[in-house]
Amino acid sequence: MDAKTGRLTWRALVLWRSSGKANHGHVRRWFSHVCTRSQHTSTPGQHSSTPGQHRWFCSTATPCPHVCIVGSGPAGFYTAQHILKNHKTARVDIYEKLPVPFGLVRFGVAPDHPEVKNVINTFTNTAGNDRCSFLGNVTVGRDVSVAELRQAYDAVVMSYGADADKEFGIPGEDLPGVYSARAFVGWYNGLPQDGQLAPLLDTDTAVVLGQGNVALDVARILLTPLSILKKTDITDHAVAALERSQVKTVYIVGRRGPLQTAFTIKELREMTKLPGCRSVLDPADFAGLEDKVKSMPRPRKRLTELLIKTAQTGGATAQERQRLAQASKEWRLKFLRSPLEILPTEDGLEILPTEDGSRVSGIQLGVNRLEGSDSSARAVPSGETEVLSCGLVLRSIGYKSVPIDTTIPFDSQKGVIPNTEGRVTGCKGLYCSGWVRRGPTGVIATTMTDGFETGKAVVDDLNTGALQPQEGARGQEWVLPLLHNKGVQAVTFEDWNRIDSEEVKRGEEVGKPREKIIEVEEMLNVALS
Repeated sequence: MDAKTGRLTWRALVLWRSSGKANHGHVRRWFSHVCTRSQHTSTPGQHSSTPGQHRWFCSTATPCPHVCIVGSGPAGFYTAQHILKNHKTARVDIYEKLPVPFGLVRFGVAPDHPEVKNVINTFTNTAGNDRCSFLGNVTVGRDVSVAELRQAYDAVVMSYGADADKEFGIPGEDLPGVYSARAFVGWYNGLPQDGQLAPLLDTDTAVVLGQGNVALDVARILLTPLSILKKTDITDHAVAALERSQVKTVYIVGRRGPLQTAFTIKELREMTKLPGCRSVLDPADFAGLEDKVKSMPRPRKRLTELLIKTAQTGGATAQERQRLAQASKEWRLKFLRSPLEILPTEDGLEILPTEDGSRVSGIQLGVNRLEGSDSSARAVPSGETEVLSCGLVLRSIGYKSVPIDTTIPFDSQKGVIPNTEGRVTGCKGLYCSGWVRRGPTGVIATTMTDGFETGKAVVDDLNTGALQPQEGARGQEWVLPLLHNKGVQAVTFEDWNRIDSEEVKRGEEVGKPREKIIEVEEMLNVALS
């Protein structure tokens, strides 16, 4: 028994079970779903070599339902939150391939948007529920298969998000100096897989392809004064690179017009107020829109009004315009343009090549016209083209989910798991939530609704008997010995708290909210110390 929590630990369960006392009377004690240090230090002899040898129950009459969630981002935590709130005995284990939780809240939200990250407090409360566990550093599909999880759990929920990038498939897309916005965001936010990106910032002009919120995020990071960024949780390697950056102008390019932009007014307003940076929009792009504004839905109306105002005045007062005339940086919106080819240095534009050869020197754009109106308008090539000189291209046209296990149905064209209200098509007991369920769209609030819907599906299936909880060793009691035998060290939420404390401590030393640990090996060293 853990002296502090009064909970039955793994080691205590093994000893208690072997003593024979486990068979006496009604067993009503909850097994702790917070893995204790004994799990990290035990030897194979202390664990059963046969998964399922040990067991525990909610009561002698009804086994506890065990639910597994794959992915610890917003979708995973919101799904867990709904299940724990609405089913009083279900136990939820959240698996994550990294040693740290929170997914895109940690690795996707811009460092200068700390208020958006406050949702982490809600997720931390969920993780603190006695019936919830976090198991990080476990890659589903490699360390444990989905088939094994389905054997161990009554319900398995895929909430692993979208880790891949959409591409244009145009010539030159693989040139040095061309990056996905997803990788660029991961680079400055400390995602381990993107830590070595080293983007080429030794150019005065950058082009961002796409006109959503992520496109504005990366443009803003390129143009924001370092005095501001240094007070955020942006990574130190990103700060060092941005200090050497020569980027002065950022074009944000979209294939359709002003009425089809996907960014929101908050992000646009931030761009218009960037210190030392001019907003340069062509008034001709907004000709005739004043008459249409009155009939638009309120969000689009406000956004369009700000675009028109920015085109006319730069979004600034007369006094501000005088100051901004001396600004050293600027950003521009370019509409009705589709990329046709990314041009290398040997095409004659004056951008220094890399040591390995050529790099991006410009981009050939096709000029479009619109067919249809408003949000349904379609971009149609006009046959005209133009070349925009640049030394950096960031592709921001969306993320893409990929299958992680061949046993899960997957629609490769749509990039989602086929499902009905979160129930995976043709797979009883298998569910999905978040981007892998509906595609990579929406904000955190959208994902909350989605997670709650899938959570409700799981709870409904448990309450109606569509899912029948199985007796015997279940959940992580079944899985942990498998991981142990493979040499996989699962990280608990308590372990994450050690990483969190160390990051905050390092941040305080340099005047930041935290200094993120980038390398997985270092994360594990801190977590398991």
